[in-house]
Amino acid sequence: MAPTSRPLRVDAARNRDAILESARQVFAESGTHAALEEIARRADVGIATLYRRFPTREGLVAAAFEPRLRAYEAAAQVAIATADPWEGFSGFVRTACSMQAADAGCADVFSRTFPSTAELDRQLRAATAGLGDVVESAKMAGALRADFVLEDLVLVLMANAGVVNATKHHAPKAWERFATYMLDALRAPGASPLPKPTSPARLARAIRRSTEQRLLGRPRLPDRTR
Repeated sequence: MAPTSRPLRVDAARNRDAILESARQVFAESGTHAALEEIARRADVGIATLYRRFPTREGLVAAAFEPRLRAYEAAAQVAIATADPWEGFSGFVRTACSMQAADAGCADVFSRTFPSTAELDRQLRAATAGLGDVVESAKMAGALRADFVLEDLVLVLMANAGVVNATKHHAPKAWERFATYMLDALRAPGASPLPKPTSPARLARAIRRSTEQRLLGRPRLPDRTR
């Protein structure tokens, strides 16, 4: 008896799900430029199978980040629903920065430092729909500086992504202090209590590691010496 196509469809669906789960893990650890071969290895599929399911890296990123973008959208909806305009705005910024700190891929995607696709751009716009009203409300309330524009939020997330990428192994909470500085720079007026500063030793290790990576052009295992 000739085999039916149903087992192939089931197998293809399993492969797709495995690839997406592996991509989320690898992107979270190493960012959206991580090796696709590592994603295929963890998914227990060949690299050719990965490319059949996702012909481009951008398409894989867009599919893998659908759950993250839903969480991003939920954070935006919380900001929109918050009665205090500043609390809504600042809460969203902190949540987005926290997501970047927890997931290296989010640091790339939210700051739009990854070559995007039309679909990913559409998802990002949908996720943040309504934030413009939050910004305007905070400005009208005199809590947010009047010259702030929504595009400035992208700059904040780009800067936070840089802090996260440079310090995640040795000073993983450094972003909290940075985010507070950024919010105070945007607030009118700003004077929030700062989180505890990063120790000089941890910051020095983080800077050294970041510099070595740029010079060597390859990842390096974390230096866990103290």
